[in-house]
Amino acid sequence: MKKTKVYISAALLALGMSACTKLDEKPYSVITADNFYHNREEVLAAVLRPFTHANAWAAPTGQTGYWRLQELSADQLAWPQKGRHGYDGGNWIRLHNHTWIANDDNAWNPWRLMFWGMGFCNNSIADFTKLDFTKIGMTDADKVSIIAETKVLRAWHYLKLMDLYGNIPIVTEVGIPETPPTKPRKEVFAFIEKEIKDNVEQLKPLSADMVGRVTKAGAYAMLVELYLNAKEWSGTERWDDCITYCNKIIAGDGGSLSGSIPALEPDIFRAFANTNATSPEDLFQIAYDFRNGNFRFGWNGDFWHYRQRQVYNVDRDGNNGIVVIPTAYDAFKDNDLRKQNWMLIGPQKKDPALRTSEGDSLVLGTEEYNNKPLVFVKEIRRNSEGETGPGGMTRGEENSGARFAKYLPGKLDDPNYWGNDFVLYRLTEIYYNKAEALMRKAGGVATQEAVDLINTCKKRAFKPADWPKEAYTTSSLTMDELLAERGREFIFEGKRRTDLIRFNKFTTATWWDHQPSADKYKLFPIPFRQMSINPNLVQNDGY
Repeated sequence: MKKTKVYISAALLALGMSACTKLDEKPYSVITADNFYHNREEVLAAVLRPFTHANAWAAPTGQTGYWRLQELSADQLAWPQKGRHGYDGGNWIRLHNHTWIANDDNAWNPWRLMFWGMGFCNNSIADFTKLDFTKIGMTDADKVSIIAETKVLRAWHYLKLMDLYGNIPIVTEVGIPETPPTKPRKEVFAFIEKEIKDNVEQLKPLSADMVGRVTKAGAYAMLVELYLNAKEWSGTERWDDCITYCNKIIAGDGGSLSGSIPALEPDIFRAFANTNATSPEDLFQIAYDFRNGNFRFGWNGDFWHYRQRQVYNVDRDGNNGIVVIPTAYDAFKDNDLRKQNWMLIGPQKKDPALRTSEGDSLVLGTEEYNNKPLVFVKEIRRNSEGETGPGGMTRGEENSGARFAKYLPGKLDDPNYWGNDFVLYRLTEIYYNKAEALMRKAGGVATQEAVDLINTCKKRAFKPADWPKEAYTTSSLTMDELLAERGREFIFEGKRRTDLIRFNKFTTATWWDHQPSADKYKLFPIPFRQMSINPNLVQNDGY
């Protein structure tokens, strides 16, 4: 599938699908179902329309969506105030400290964005159901598969909403009912499970033509996540079901990009490279193609310094926002290649192509270190004033905190420049999830199979000479160590809050300057603005 054509059509679709409601007039300036679905490309544009919206809530691309709530409320990442920048009404401080309230934008924006995306799914399903696919050169089998794909994509939106908010409405038709009632989390769980299982076998397998779309492999991965968290989300453990769907993925039942069965990347970093659209490890991703569609996973806004373009020789800088919490940085051993490559620390140097002289190699600061070398440090405190101690969320400076480097865009002249897809599920996660399910079935004790699964993945993060002493055994792979290792492997991937909740650490543990919080913070509140317009919503306990 050519990404370019899909993006162009998706952008066209965004102009006004279903915007006209007066049906006795013939619209010319807006796009409706009657004047849009003329060919396969336009159908695929409607299939992918929710993904252009998921860009806002699923990935760290400048809006407060699911990703920010998952990571900035957990124990690895934070957006501290740095000098005069980054306070932002205290939004990120409240996320870090677990002191958010129902009228916070942090509660409202992910709800708004995800239900909006889910609404696009409902709209497309309604259109596809009425459309005669044979009249546009497609088949009835295409219709079945595409409707199934859109329903599973809708279920994915609901899975994330259920994770954050717990008890939410279930809506499968646009505007019906106008004020949908809150459903218990257990009922939402059952709805998601049924939607995926009813449709998964009608999906196409993962292949090169299906990158960036919902495939059988992606749907199986959703079920793995659902069953891994079933005790928290539904009240019932589902470890065997989790293992079953892990095995399906590992065996290649859902398809793969490797031509046979999914495979771990020998190079642990390629799954996030600007060529990762062909990575055999990636199972489901949001597809980007900057060169051909001007559509990029723009993580720079949240993560990069004001002058970080000089480090990479790229066309933009960042807002100097999110950093690694010091305790999370220290959780990596120094010989861990993930620490060395996924985080920036120390003096920042210009790309050689941008240096004007032999001595012009250092990136200079703009704030506390204006015209002085920019040196990222792990501490979040006022080092320029000689401050010592752990620091805190309001104590940072422009160089505070190790920085994100898990995804790298390549240089301006790279033919794949900023072509990185944002990975939602990858095979490594399936290995880790299966190992966890095996351990939980064994009462928290590591089986040899669980150890082998984790070691197979972790081995890539160490040089061969270091590996023997870093390998886990059945005695060293405890549940606490598994959680720590999940943090090291999946840092920046939007998983951490859910992991901490499942391990009963989210509201009970201390990290850096964060103290334990009330149990109610395992869920975010139903947004006040939504409660004010829908009297049938019931607020989560404690808010």
